[in-house]
Amino acid sequence: MSDATATAVAETPQHGGATPPAKGGKFRGDLGESITRNLGLVGVLALLIIIGAVTQPNLYGDSTWVWNNVLSILQLASVVGVVTVGMTFVIIGGGIDLSAGAIVALAGVWATTVATQSYGAAGMIFTAIIVGTIVGLVNGVLISYGKLVPFIATLAMLVAARGLAAQISNKQTQVSSNTFINGIAANKFLGIPILVYIFAGVVIVGWVLLNRTTFGRRTVAVGGNPEAARLAGINVRWHSLLLYALSGLCCGIAAIMLTAQANSAQAAMGNLYELDAIAAAIIGGTLLSGGRGTIIGSVLGVIIFATITNLFAINGLPVEIQNMVKGGIIVAAVLIQQFRFKSVTQFFARNKVTTT
Repeated sequence: MSDATATAVAETPQHGGATPPAKGGKFRGDLGESITRNLGLVGVLALLIIIGAVTQPNLYGDSTWVWNNVLSILQLASVVGVVTVGMTFVIIGGGIDLSAGAIVALAGVWATTVATQSYGAAGMIFTAIIVGTIVGLVNGVLISYGKLVPFIATLAMLVAARGLAAQISNKQTQVSSNTFINGIAANKFLGIPILVYIFAGVVIVGWVLLNRTTFGRRTVAVGGNPEAARLAGINVRWHSLLLYALSGLCCGIAAIMLTAQANSAQAAMGNLYELDAIAAAIIGGTLLSGGRGTIIGSVLGVIIFATITNLFAINGLPVEIQNMVKGGIIVAAVLIQQFRFKSVTQFFARNKVTTT
């Protein structure tokens, strides 16, 4: 299928059959909406910084502390951020992956076994990435060819992957003795942690893949209208399988990053990472129904959550309140999504009636 066809499919009405405006107008409208949404997220970040400066003026008055705190926030966001990039693709493609955190745990545990560590850093990295990708492929096969609902298939994988990780590790913490792997979290380049560079690299690749390739256009098409995508010549099942493999690949990368931070791996690592990733994608503007989303928005969502965690930590506030605030943000983001989307579709519907 040509790029033009994929783009046309991506612009097929996603809900209710309302006719969109002309191609150029819709593109400009989507771009404007994306910019507006991302600017809103930047505004939220600015508000959080202002709250921090007001509540802790002594700390924010120290420029050295502020810079180190920014690096701490980015490093805190890096692992979940990598998982979020893969999750964004899955959700835009009309799916969901509840097993992401469990895949991180399984990949991390498998990569830190004595046998795997004997092959050095390259063997550990290769193992984590391959394990993550294969588990993602299994999810994709169950969903695309086994016709299982994504929620059920990935929920089952969540349980199975955690169980296998516990079995492999014998419910023990496995210590990483590889200095190169451990140095990924400890070392810096030009004053910036290596983890932040890895996060930035994954984000750049994800952005290019979504916005500058046929794969990205097909992802939007499949998530927006699977039947129209199929009629246009896209192999919807194969593409969905690739999306889950991509999510697993990101989980494998995140497993190495998390192992480097803790110098160890265990079956409980990556707990609830899938929920953090889904939440970040949602507040970043990714539609749960599929067909729309941006990598930049998801990244801003991750950074917002990391900033909230940091803000609560420096003010000594309990985690319980932090979780309630995060929950409220997620609900508000979903409500805003629904309101804005319904308003747009109603406008198109009225415009169709008027022009007819």
